[in-house]
Amino acid sequence: MEKHEHTDENNLKTLAQDARALIAATADVAGDKVTEARTRLKAALDSGREMAGRVREKAVEHVKATDEVIRGNPYQTVAIALVVGAVIGYLAASRCSRSDD
Repeated sequence: MEKHEHTDENNLKTLAQDARALIAATADVAGDKVTEARTRLKAALDSGREMAGRVREKAVEHVKATDEVIRGNPYQTVAIALVVGAVIGYLAASRCSRSDD
């Protein structure tokens, strides 16, 4: 899953670079429609950059909050992880045994 997220991030960076290159390449092109399109594209890039920053900030906040909960309740965290792992193991084992029949 981490690789997929990394690929998405690279795709977004590539898209932003391509958009900036398009804006630069059309700088000398006159015309109302081209100017309007360049303005909208630049606004979309700025909006995307702002949104990515907000998402990153929220993610950091959630990671910090999760870390605080885990550090504040280490035994409960281990117990919950153990139970979740046991349930997943049980479900996986029962699914495997059903598919063998």
